[in-house]
Amino acid sequence: MSSVVRYATASVAPRERLRFWNDLVDRIYTGTYVNTPGEDFSGEMWSWRVGELDMIRPRSTRSFVGRLPVEANEERLILHLQCRGTGLHRQGQAESPMEPGDFVLGSPHEAYSLDLSAHELLVVEFPRAPLAERFPGIDDSLSRRICGASPGGRVFHDFLLSLWRQGDQSALDPDWEQGVSSVFYDLAAMAIRGAGRPEARLADNALRTRVLRLIEARLCDPLLKTTTIAQECHASVRTVQNLFAAMGTTPSAYILERRLCRAADRLAAYPDASITEIAFELGFNDSAYFTRCFRQHFGMAPRDWRAGRH
Repeated sequence: MSSVVRYATASVAPRERLRFWNDLVDRIYTGTYVNTPGEDFSGEMWSWRVGELDMIRPRSTRSFVGRLPVEANEERLILHLQCRGTGLHRQGQAESPMEPGDFVLGSPHEAYSLDLSAHELLVVEFPRAPLAERFPGIDDSLSRRICGASPGGRVFHDFLLSLWRQGDQSALDPDWEQGVSSVFYDLAAMAIRGAGRPEARLADNALRTRVLRLIEARLCDPLLKTTTIAQECHASVRTVQNLFAAMGTTPSAYILERRLCRAADRLAAYPDASITEIAFELGFNDSAYFTRCFRQHFGMAPRDWRAGRH
């Protein structure tokens, strides 16, 4: 396994960040380019390789990602897993909206694009043949949203994140990389099969819709937490936790992220409102804590965000 390499735009001048990012993504995945709706782009990315799996974990502000067709002797596939935020994957005539936890399999040998909100993804490019052996109907699943809320989807997602957390283990086990690749293909095939069962997909989607709507409606309630969500949606705490685990997050982290995004909108929309007032209106009991969380999420203090927007 190659060591994990981290890249970030924080030390790059704002006007040079998009150029820096485009050079970076094209070097990692040939033919990839990024456009943004404004000049406020910022991004962070980790890149590593496990056996024949080329992996990146990027997070950035709103952006449009495209990739030109890549020629190769070996046919490959590329998987985009939506960890946070939302996206719209387009390849050929297919359009696939993605929510947190969903993923899409596509071909790097045909042009594709992703229209992304502020987001975090986990992307893996790999040879097609091993997955096709385990799931012969793979062509029918290409360029289509695959729900990650099924049991198989959650296990697959957790496995990918575990590779990120554990780092390189090849020094302890010479067969580690080969074993990881084999497990990757097995779990990917299981996730695709499980997502194709309509009854599981409908039940998971219905609960997710209820939960996310509840959070949006109660975002300003400082008492909103996992137990509240479970009671309101007539589900167990564990079920709610599993729902967010499939989305690559936790209930508390998701609520915090949504509050921060709404706070950013209000800072821009109401320039005369105090930052403390906005923080309290969105369920924060401590303005200093709000400022720390905002800076960590957006890379700048609320006051600087507001100044940059106006």
